Amino acid sequence: MEIRQLESFIVVCKELHFTRAAEKIGIAQPTLSQQIRALEDELDVPLFDRVGKKIILTQAGALLLEYSTQMIHLLENTHNAIGEFRSGQRGTLAVGVLPSDLDYRLPNLLIKFHAEYPNIKLKVVSSIDVLNQVLENEVDFGIDLSSVPDERLVRIPLAKEEYVLVVSKEHAWADRESILMEELRHIQMVAFPVGFTGRDLIDNWCRPYGFTIQAIMETASVTSIVSLVKANIGGTVIPYPLIQIMDEPNIHCIRISDNAPVRHMDIVYRADRYLGRTAQEFIRQTIEYFK
Repeated sequence: MEIRQLESFIVVCKELHFTRAAEKIGIAQPTLSQQIRALEDELDVPLFDRVGKKIILTQAGALLLEYSTQMIHLLENTHNAIGEFRSGQRGTLAVGVLPSDLDYRLPNLLIKFHAEYPNIKLKVVSSIDVLNQVLENEVDFGIDLSSVPDERLVRIPLAKEEYVLVVSKEHAWADRESILMEELRHIQMVAFPVGFTGRDLIDNWCRPYGFTIQAIMETASVTSIVSLVKANIGGTVIPYPLIQIMDEPNIHCIRISDNAPVRHMDIVYRADRYLGRTAQEFIRQTIEYFK
């Protein structure tokens, strides 16, 4: 059993189609089929049920997938550890972050880290599903909202951030310093689409009051949301530290006095993920930065 065979097997499991898997790997389909047959012969069990042109993972195949994935991750960790040792702090770090935080919160952190580690290539991936990026090993770690405990993950708390209502200086509520949560139902909103982390958090906070956000406009960009607020199309609810960093003179923040929504930010990574010295240093700097 060779690593190359296991890597090919994992791709077939993801695609459930030999031709597509072969194209993704970059080999001929007959060569891929031969690799899988060799695995089945060695293990003396079928790994896939072939139903016409479709394939389905067998129970033995599912078991091999579980252990193959662990072995590939362990091998990657080994390469990363030895590579870091040999190269003298060279290499690549991949970090998953929420789009709004990448646009406004993190640039200064990235600049500082690069100044201290100019030989490290830092890949920052914007996503509304940071947790899945971490679990799928697409990134080394993520900066994400807190969620339910998961034994596969390590979480390091970063910050607790309060949401505020943001309106234009021309808005009818621009002279108010605070509102009640219940009053959010009476204001026209611009917001992220349903399914985005920030939107879902606010909607879940509103539900006990018998409503959810009814947006007149939805956009996936926090920059455009703020532009729409400035144009007095509607208000929005976003974290106060984020609006502070934007430093927009033509908007007004209104505190939600009785039960303001909050978000808890964490650094999150897989418990079985190797974190080298540079990754640990980036985490340390991130913790300090959010303080």
